[in-house]
This record gives sequence, structure tokens and C-alpha cells, in this order.
Amino acid sequence: MSVSGDFVKALEIGRPPNIRQLFPNSHALLVSGKVIDRALRAKGGSMTMAANGRNLFIIRGALQAAQRADAALIIEIARSEGGASAYCAVNYWNIARQVDALCNELGITVPVAIHADHYGIKKEGDLPMAKVEIPTIFEAGITSIAIDASHMPDDLNLLANIELNSLIPPWAGLETEVGEIKGSQGLSTVDDASFLIKGLNAHGICADWIALNNGTTHGLEASSQGIQVELTTEIHKHLVPYGTSGAQHGTSGNSSERLRAIASQTHTTKANVATALQMVSWGVEVNDYGNAILDDDGNLKKVKGEGVSEDMWQQMVAYADGKGWKSGDYKKLNLPFEPRLLGQPRDIRERMAKRVEDFVYSMLTDVFYAGGSATLAREVILEAGSYDLGPKVGRIEDPAQWSREMIIERARTLDVNKGPEGHFDD
Repeated sequence: MSVSGDFVKALEIGRPPNIRQLFPNSHALLVSGKVIDRALRAKGGSMTMAANGRNLFIIRGALQAAQRADAALIIEIARSEGGASAYCAVNYWNIARQVDALCNELGITVPVAIHADHYGIKKEGDLPMAKVEIPTIFEAGITSIAIDASHMPDDLNLLANIELNSLIPPWAGLETEVGEIKGSQGLSTVDDASFLIKGLNAHGICADWIALNNGTTHGLEASSQGIQVELTTEIHKHLVPYGTSGAQHGTSGNSSERLRAIASQTHTTKANVATALQMVSWGVEVNDYGNAILDDDGNLKKVKGEGVSEDMWQQMVAYADGKGWKSGDYKKLNLPFEPRLLGQPRDIRERMAKRVEDFVYSMLTDVFYAGGSATLAREVILEAGSYDLGPKVGRIEDPAQWSREMIIERARTLDVNKGPEGHFDD
């Protein structure tokens, strides 16, 4: 593998302490999420993919695509996918090891962050377990985290973020969230997003990203309206003094045209892609919106000669049918079928990863405008001379105005619409 002097130097100084300790002899440039965000901000009008690595083939294909595109990359797994009650074999505690191994095997030189997405806090009673668990995922190689307490009222969301922050290494990437992902209902507002970011700032916390409910949906269902670019732009404009970038969730269900607008017109630098990559790796037909194409009976359409073998697909369908699962439940196949998928012949495994690679490469270069961001990310590290980039901005807000009591009082005055109650998956 031929590498540049910049890569060698970035490798020497850019890997955080947990990564250096876990992988002392590695040549994988695993970095803080801050590095990825700063690189895309430096490029301007662009964002990169946060690929949900639900299986090994997704991780392999996404890394190969990023290398081709010279794009900085985030590989992530959400708590629902890879937490203590995981439905994927890839989880918070093994994802860094898998990424590191593949980077070394494939000669990957682009910077990659390992992100714990949607670390969900749905009630105050979840906090004690979070205080135990969060340190363990950083010990396992996580370099970036999303604290998602958006299911709770605004005051409790902010207070949970503040309470858990001491458990997050100061060098790590940090994402926060306001507004559950409910499609066109319960949209985030300037008021509640500003409340969250200003309150964090008052406590000396500079979030790298904020995730909004800006009209997105998760999974297979296409939103009738999709991402609201103007709303996103307006919210981001109010957050400029605090240095906060956007994290776009629920990209499935939105056309490439709309995603290009988010990349070019807002301060979004991170775009989560999950369900589409899973379906692509399996060989399921997807449209430009990243949604699986269903037949007249509502069943997924498998492309012959793509993804898993035809016999394996029949096994997967039969298993899902036996459980009474519909297309939206197929994500639950990840855990029981990972060993079976890894046991397929080499040519099948390679075509699974290659299909992901081609899909991700097209997204990175033609939709997200992320090409060249890997070079910028290495430059960010070299300019800082460290793995720790520090906060983008210092404290602006007066902490005396953001005590617990004042946070609760302020929250009562917010102009928000939380939308309907109910379960909305991460």
C-alpha cells in the first residue's frame, strides 16, 4: 500500500487515545467525529454519509466507496440496531473492531469516525443505565456519539444531555437531537432547537451536530412531503453563532434532488443512511428515494443475480413469513442471518459488498458532494496537530441564566409542536 506523508503523520497524531490503546499496530485512520464534521464544513455545501453498518457487507462496501471518492466517512450503529437489545450482529462493542480490521485489510486511508447513533434516553429512569453503559462503548472504540433524549419534553432533553456529558470524552464527536422523527408531524422549530443548543452552550458543551425532525421518516415508507429544506435552513441560520452543524436523519424516502438541496443549502455535514444500505446489500431493488420497491402484493423485489444467493433469499423470506413480519420488519433478519450470510461463497459475499460500494459511491459523489473531503480531514488533523480539535466556539450564554430551575421555566415558553404520541423507531 502506497501512502502519503500526510497520511502517515495524520495516523501518528490523529487517532484518539481509545483507538491507539485498542489497535496499537493499526494503519486505520479512525478519528473523532469532530474531524469529519470540520472537513465537510471546510469543503462547504457538502455532507458525508453516516452509514449504518447493520452487516459486514455494508461496512466493507461503504469503506471501499469512500476510498474511491476520497471522502471522509462515518460508520455508525444505533442503539436499537446494536445496543443491549440489538437486532443486528454488529453492535456498539464490536463495530470499531470490524471497521479497523477491514481498513487494514483493504488499505483504507480515508479518515473514518465510529459513531454510536441514537443513544436513546426515553425517560429519566434510563439515565442510571446510560451512566454505566456509555463509558463501555468508548472503551470499545466508539469515537462519536448521539445523545437522543428527544422523546422527552424539551427541558428534560436538555437536562439529560447536560447530565451525561461528563461521560463523553471531550475529544469525541457529539450529536444531540430535538424533535422525534415523525415525518410531517411534530416538526422541530427554531425555538426548541435554539433552546437545546443555547442551554448546552451555557454549560460549556458545544454540540457538533443537531438532528431535527425536519420532515423525515425512517425506513421503507416514503414521506409525502419529505425533508423541508427551508425549515432546516432557517433553524441552522439561528445556530450559526454556536457552530452547530446539521445531522440529517431519515434520508430514505427523499429524492436525490432533495438531498442535494440539504447538502448545498444548509449546514448539514452528516447524513444517516440505514435501511437503503441493508436492502442494497441483500440485492433488493430500491428506487432513487432509497426505498425498497414492492411488488403488487406488497413484497420486496429481489434482483436476480444481485446480493444474497437466491436460495438464501428464500430462506430469509420464509423466516420472516414464519414470524409474521412485513417488509418493514425485515431489519430483524440481520441478527439471525449474519452467520448464514458470512457462510455464502466468496463471489456472493463480494457482490453484496460491491453493490453497496457502487450505491454509496454514487451518493457520496453525485448527491452529497463529499468527494475530496478525506484530504481535507487529514489537513484538519495536521493543522490542529492533535486528535483533539476542541470546541468550535466557546461559551456564549450566561450559565446563571441556565440553572435547572430556569431551564424548566424557559421550556414552558417555547413555541413547539411535539406531534402525536406513540412509538417512533430510531
